[in-house]
Amino acid sequence: MAVHFSKDDEDVETHDINVTPFIDVILVLLIIFMVAAPLATVDIPVELPTSNAEPQRRPDKPVFLTIRADRSLAVGEDMIAHESLPSALEAATKGNREERIFVRADRAVNYGDVMEVMNALRSIGYLKIGLVGLEAREEKR
Repeated sequence: MAVHFSKDDEDVETHDINVTPFIDVILVLLIIFMVAAPLATVDIPVELPTSNAEPQRRPDKPVFLTIRADRSLAVGEDMIAHESLPSALEAATKGNREERIFVRADRAVNYGDVMEVMNALRSIGYLKIGLVGLEAREEKR
């Protein structure tokens, strides 16, 4: 027994999916997330000393500028005065202003003090500055 449907037959069903409600829901969710995402980042406390960034390749002889808790400075292992920062960096980098300076700051150092040292670095021509932090350890599950 063969069944033949013609084009003028009224019992023919269409099997198209109506995606308009789905698109409406997705657009509403998109708008909600676009409005809520900037609000979620306001007043979040952060601890800057730790970092989970991928460790970068360490240069052969990096130049470390350390800011201790009492705001004293050290280039490498040598303690220096704030006024002698330009000459100490000149000696450590052999005059190469393109060399990256790695800034290490104690957790107790005020953020404004770190920015003050970074501004001093920029003013004497060292524009490549890297901030050093502790690597975040992954917790075992």
